[in-house]
Amino acid sequence: MDISFGIFFFILGIVVGSFLNVVVLRYRSGLKATQGRSICFTCGKTLHWYELIPVVSFFIQGARCRGCKSRISWQYPLVELLTGVIFTLVYFKEGLTIILPLQLILWCVLIAILVYDMKHMIIPDAMVIIFTILAFMILALEASTIGGGVEMVDVFAGVFLFIPFYALWFFSYGKWIGLGDGKLAIGIGTLLGISGGVSAVMLAFWIGAIVSVFLLILDRVLKHGPVRRILSRFFPRGLNIKSEIPFAPFLIAGTFLAYFYSITFTTLSVSLFSLHL
Repeated sequence: MDISFGIFFFILGIVVGSFLNVVVLRYRSGLKATQGRSICFTCGKTLHWYELIPVVSFFIQGARCRGCKSRISWQYPLVELLTGVIFTLVYFKEGLTIILPLQLILWCVLIAILVYDMKHMIIPDAMVIIFTILAFMILALEASTIGGGVEMVDVFAGVFLFIPFYALWFFSYGKWIGLGDGKLAIGIGTLLGISGGVSAVMLAFWIGAIVSVFLLILDRVLKHGPVRRILSRFFPRGLNIKSEIPFAPFLIAGTFLAYFYSITFTTLSVSLFSLHL
């Protein structure tokens, strides 16, 4: 792999990440992502091009609006950097193939879902549908270009993964998990196949459990300070065992690990068995 292409895809990723921030901000707000120039939502100032340079402008301006000096969310540079890193990793994994652009778009959708669910505690159906369609397109391309066909169980892997999520949602009346997570699992299963999909879901539950315990400890220990203020933005009523925590970020984290590290149910089981020994 050419390192210069890796740098190109990283720069492309942070630029696309800037656009993803706009998509998440304007989705269901009545504004189109491509409608009008960006403004400061505190003072209404129209932002100049030099205030919109991905990552760079945020730090040069000290994370504040140049007009009213209101704070700018860390979401913006973090999403830009995350997109840049993922674009680079996807390039190194896929190479310059016909599947590469589809994978890049698919991960853009997953990043948008991740951020939107963290902000609003809901997974937009439109984004999930786009993600699932892209996963099917990649599955079809892999079957036709790599050869050897596709196992039928992998074609219906998304449906198999959806069933336990639906059962949890149905029997808990939506209290244990949202149905949107089950819809997201359809695309994950289609993208990774049954073995990779099951691994991604297992990893998601483990990561979610670890993060939840960590957040509960932070909430108890840090009563004041910047970390507590950040937590209060997502959990204004405080953290406890009944607090709602968005699950899509964990599903996407599990998908990230299963995809980039080629984790299957077999390799995951062997690793767990080795740790047990």
